[in-house]
Amino acid sequence: MAGVLGLLTKPQKKAVYHSDPKERELETAKEILAEVFRIGISEVEEMILNRFDEAQISEDRHEERELWPQEFRLDL
Repeated sequence: MAGVLGLLTKPQKKAVYHSDPKERELETAKEILAEVFRIGISEVEEMILNRFDEAQISEDRHEERELWPQEFRLDL
């Protein structure tokens, strides 16, 4: 995921061909989202970054919940 975020934060170039397939896939996805939601590419990038941040926060909270077991059984 860090590689994708690196692609998001790079200055945008209007290249027709990208050598990296993941970069081409990301650019295509951003263009589709921009068209579907009728927003600019920069707004799509912001939306993706916000979703990534939300996922990280949710994952951190999930890990905190799993520190203690839900049930405890003591066999004597």
